[in-house]
Amino acid sequence: MEALERGESVTAEATTGRRRTTKAEQRAETMEQILDEAEYLFSKHGLHGVTLKDVAKRVGVHHTLLNYYFEDKKALFDAVFARRAVVTSERRMRALDDYERSCGDKPSVEGALRAFLDTDLDLYIEGGEGWKNYAALGAQVANTPEWGASLMDRHFDPVVLRLLGLLKKALPGCSEADIFWGYHFVTGALMLTLARTGRIDKLSGGLCKSDDFMAVKERMASFMAAGFLQICKQQG
Repeated sequence: MEALERGESVTAEATTGRRRTTKAEQRAETMEQILDEAEYLFSKHGLHGVTLKDVAKRVGVHHTLLNYYFEDKKALFDAVFARRAVVTSERRMRALDDYERSCGDKPSVEGALRAFLDTDLDLYIEGGEGWKNYAALGAQVANTPEWGASLMDRHFDPVVLRLLGLLKKALPGCSEADIFWGYHFVTGALMLTLARTGRIDKLSGGLCKSDDFMAVKERMASFMAAGFLQICKQQG
């Protein structure tokens, strides 16, 4: 009898455990769906152009469910932004670390830029529409001085400073001011690319496509490296 009771107890615990796992998985799936749909809307309309009701409608749930997961719209926005920020930041940090190990004490400007830029662009090339939506969202955040700059600082300063450290090693005779300006121009071009405005499509008569991240990857690091070398050469 005791054995039977113990068996029943184990079975009950196992069943309960399965239910908990299922609920946890369902909660995770719901969260991902909320973040995906919010990301899409925020990438199109910005923080202030989207309501929690808009997100709930796309998810197909009542808006009170979003209040269960998130305190307010800004909390949802921050969660959307942080979700992929940690992925791209960690990937680029690893790429920069790997590059420095491979080149020893002699990094090149283009090599450092490729580790930083190409690794990020690969996410938008390979990651599907979700990553492209995040790219557009990142471009919006980077160009919103009221609160976007602090969000970029929080998530990306460590990897940007890692890049700048390598660039200083690659350009020992270059002033720090020129290196910082060079990075400013790099990130400006990157954010315009990620925004996918379609302007280059029109200007080029369709020869170039704003969503052709592979074409950007083939050109950007080389182009920017030449710019760094030129401004450092001018000061010498």
